[in-house]
Amino acid sequence: MADQPINILETRELSRHYGGVIALSKVTIQVRAGQISSLIGPNGAGKTTLFNCVTGLDKPTLGRVNFLGKQITGLRPDEVTGLGVARTFQNIRLFTELTVLDNVKIGRHPRTSATFVGAVFRTKRQQQEENGIKEYAEEMLKFVGLADVSNQTAGNLSYGDQRRVEIARAMATKPLLLLLDEPAAGMNPQETRDLISLIYTIRERGISVLLIEHDMKVVMQISDWVTVLDHGEKISEGQPVDVQNDERVIAAYLGTSDDA
Repeated sequence: MADQPINILETRELSRHYGGVIALSKVTIQVRAGQISSLIGPNGAGKTTLFNCVTGLDKPTLGRVNFLGKQITGLRPDEVTGLGVARTFQNIRLFTELTVLDNVKIGRHPRTSATFVGAVFRTKRQQQEENGIKEYAEEMLKFVGLADVSNQTAGNLSYGDQRRVEIARAMATKPLLLLLDEPAAGMNPQETRDLISLIYTIRERGISVLLIEHDMKVVMQISDWVTVLDHGEKISEGQPVDVQNDERVIAAYLGTSDDA
């Protein structure tokens, strides 16, 4: 029997309470290395809260997060990024007054060794590192198809292209796992098709992907594995066709046209 893929990410009994509100309740999920996994659920299901707990933007009330078998629960966001976890956000978080290239260069800095002294005195090592940052950022913009707009102001791009800049910035950290929070939001059909192709290409580079997405056509087409949350609890998981036909999932989505 062939070896089964390892879990690159695991949450175990992960819970997050805000006073009397339970955003997550004992959620255990696994993300297999080399796969594209999706996290879905109706509005208020707890999906972004789970992303925040994984990436250090929020601290779980209970439970733990493991990345490549190592517990990362409670680490700072920069520490999580340094280990190889990158993310995009549901609401685009670009520096809109900076150029597209500068936005992506910012994503590269967690992987640099620049010091205060080097920055002030512009040492040879500092200059070499800055050149390397620029070259890698340019490579990532080419990868997402935006090399020709690198010097434009980020805020002037279309919504779909801004999302691609976010992906390029996340890729600049050289992640092993990429978390995408509603990457197809605001995209037209052609942009969505291009996004699907890009996500496949990201996996071909050896990067595992976990995405939150409200577009079920995207989820069912692209996912190797789907996990469903509802009111902070995991109600289903499995291959897309199995989840799609799960009565609990159908009931959770009944009358629901939005997702967050």
